[in-house]
Amino acid sequence: MESKKQELLTGLNLRYMPPPAIKSVRDLIFYQYAKIIAESSGFGKKNFGFIMSKCNQLKSGDIHWSTSVREWLLEHENPNICIYCGAEAVLTTEHILPRSRGGEDTPDNVVRVCKSCNSSKGSKRLYEWKGLNSKDQHHRIAEGKYLKYLYVLHEKRGTLQVDSVTELCGHCDMSARCNEENSVGKLSVYCVEGCFHKNQN
Repeated sequence: MESKKQELLTGLNLRYMPPPAIKSVRDLIFYQYAKIIAESSGFGKKNFGFIMSKCNQLKSGDIHWSTSVREWLLEHENPNICIYCGAEAVLTTEHILPRSRGGEDTPDNVVRVCKSCNSSKGSKRLYEWKGLNSKDQHHRIAEGKYLKYLYVLHEKRGTLQVDSVTELCGHCDMSARCNEENSVGKLSVYCVEGCFHKNQN
């Protein structure tokens, strides 16, 4: 019974891993952003051909992700709507990468959310908060800002081109979560955020 459960879990989680062509932190960030482009273009996040096309264009520099100014304008189109759950409420400032995990207090790392979502997310990172099964269900502005912010942080660390999951695991504090979701040793969105943990210098 336990082995069948494990097989089912393995099969389900393989659906949430990137394709073999995605090998590095940089690749994975662009791959996730390409899904945002696909959804915004009306193709949805399951159109693999379109997503890989946009991913490759991002990697080559043929296209670029949206500017911070455009995101600021989009955020302010609905100033009283929580960017996480869509509820109309009194909003609070939320750091997508929490301050406790090295996130900066800058416009590129903050969104406006309701108190309930702010409390629910707490000190969790964005993908950690919702889990692998829901990694493609984040609001495009929040996820887009997060991916661009992580890109900058990885660039500063010199880890954008790292393509060894073993090396990434050595700097990650999410092993328990990966064990729970059967993603140990696999490149996943946890790999782009797991190295930003509490009490780092």
